[in-house]
Amino acid sequence: MKKLITLIILFFQIAIAVAQPKLSSLPSAKATLFLDFDGQYVQGTTWNGGKSFYCEPSGLTEAQITEVFHRVSEDYRPFNINITTDSSVYLAAPLNQRMRIIVTPTSDWYKNVGGVSFTRSFTWGDGTPAFVFPDRLAWSAKNVAECCSHEGGHTLGLSHQARYNENCTLVTTYNEGIGSGEIGWAPVMGNSYGRNVSGWNNGPTPSGCTADQDNLSIITGINGFTYREDDHSNDPQNAPTKIILSNDKFDNPGIITTNSDKDAFELDLTQPGRLVLNARPFSVGPNNEGANLDIQITLLNSNYETIKVYNPSYTLSASIDTGLSQGKYFVILEGSGSANFSNYGSLGSYSISGSFTADIVMPVSLLQLKGNSHGGSHQLSWDIVCDEKLSNQELQASYNGRDFGAIASLGGNDRTYNFTPNQPGDVYYRLKVTTASGQSSFSNIIVLKQTEIVKQVNVSSMVRNNQLQIAAAQPYTYMLADMNGKILKKGNSGAGYSVINMSNSPNGIYVIQITCNSQRIIERIVKL
Repeated sequence: MKKLITLIILFFQIAIAVAQPKLSSLPSAKATLFLDFDGQYVQGTTWNGGKSFYCEPSGLTEAQITEVFHRVSEDYRPFNINITTDSSVYLAAPLNQRMRIIVTPTSDWYKNVGGVSFTRSFTWGDGTPAFVFPDRLAWSAKNVAECCSHEGGHTLGLSHQARYNENCTLVTTYNEGIGSGEIGWAPVMGNSYGRNVSGWNNGPTPSGCTADQDNLSIITGINGFTYREDDHSNDPQNAPTKIILSNDKFDNPGIITTNSDKDAFELDLTQPGRLVLNARPFSVGPNNEGANLDIQITLLNSNYETIKVYNPSYTLSASIDTGLSQGKYFVILEGSGSANFSNYGSLGSYSISGSFTADIVMPVSLLQLKGNSHGGSHQLSWDIVCDEKLSNQELQASYNGRDFGAIASLGGNDRTYNFTPNQPGDVYYRLKVTTASGQSSFSNIIVLKQTEIVKQVNVSSMVRNNQLQIAAAQPYTYMLADMNGKILKKGNSGAGYSVINMSNSPNGIYVIQITCNSQRIIERIVKL
């Protein structure tokens, strides 16, 4: 019976290994960072006191593994290094230009951490791996990815990024960043679990408040690889990439590899019309989840003079929606800083897409949409000048700026409408009007933020009287963990006010993950 059970376990482990997706971010690169999810026998290293031991498979689903791969790939996108889940790619890489990161719940041998690695071990050439422990990271794909990038950074020579106060006193060894929502930021080598943007940083280490660590120079200076090859000209006057319209639409990808990199595009218009261009960083979900690049767009005329700079402060994306006359134009895309971070680590991949609609004689000469947010509702209004009677007005909305759907069909005399979105984040609006002769026109696009829905769950940031207080508008499930990823409590609760008893937990910082009405919320809390 014991042999049968062993065979069943072995078969199960092999089945898991076979199920792992084989993904590579830059197959042409020699330098390789291997994310190993399917279990590994570790021997011949100094880990575990030099004893050989078996690491179980990660326990993550294929979807989670794919998300981890994409998040880590985006963190390392600026560099000439291949992030892979394929062991054969790792084994073919040069010995002194590769690193295996084993993602495993086999963590008892190394206590109280979410991951562990040796600094500068990427070039050792002896097969010494790094480790990430998903059981201590709440089994969260985001947390596992952040830890993989962090431990990978150690192997490439990076120390932690610390935070000091104005008196140069150490506040925390792990800089937890600043801000919230889409533009919330933390350094990769700090504590980035609770922020959307995780970037490479030039800042102090635990060695001192003036001991700044230039992440980018270290990564590209001591490991045998540098930045990946630039994909677009920086100069609009020197071979810019031409935007080709296909059925009046276009779609171009790109990568910002350095903080001085600019990607120049040329657009030739043979007639006047309306240009709609959306530039979005790579993401793994809505509201630019997991993106690292804050985009700025500059629109130039044929004389290379700036028409307008587009760089909204509340989102990582940028958009153009404007009328242009016939002629040549240039679009310059680059990484930008935000209220929470500089352009130092504003790097990564993006896509620009959109459309051009040539002007034709239309009965509608003015169609201007306006709006504002009040509480959880968006109040929309518009102005119309039209030579014909309107037969129909259709108000449309989109949560990604590309795919619009009707939210209201209105009569010809309506000029206002209130709408309450059913999910958080940016909401894009436009108005489509149809005249009695059957001709249709679209208004400008406006963007309003929806913040009320995010607050379906309110979590106290401070534990009082050993009780963590939670107020929720809907039933929810929760998972409470310490900063090492150890799960302390988990469960579910109904709508309304509830508390979690933390009398048996020591003072410190904790992370709670709450899932409510298909939303996932991660909050940091402090017990004093």
